[in-house]
Amino acid sequence: MHSEEEKEPIEISPKSLSKEALHGVIESFVLREGTDYGLKEVDTATKIEQIHKQIQSGEVKIIFDPNTESVGIVKKEDWLKS
Repeated sequence: MHSEEEKEPIEISPKSLSKEALHGVIESFVLREGTDYGLKEVDTATKIEQIHKQIQSGEVKIIFDPNTESVGIVKKEDWLKS
């Protein structure tokens, strides 16, 4: 029996995704993370728009983890540290 080697996460360019796929990635992330941000709750549509703007500005990155075969969204600073 051999252990599989850990593979590095891969940054996915939002330009490489269709509009529908990008929306699906963002929506999935928002639904997993929730919309409760401290003092006030943000509705899902607003949060999706906020994340979309953060992706377009480069504040956050779309990451594919081949080890878990999952897609996530991380802050640029956190991605650069890894």
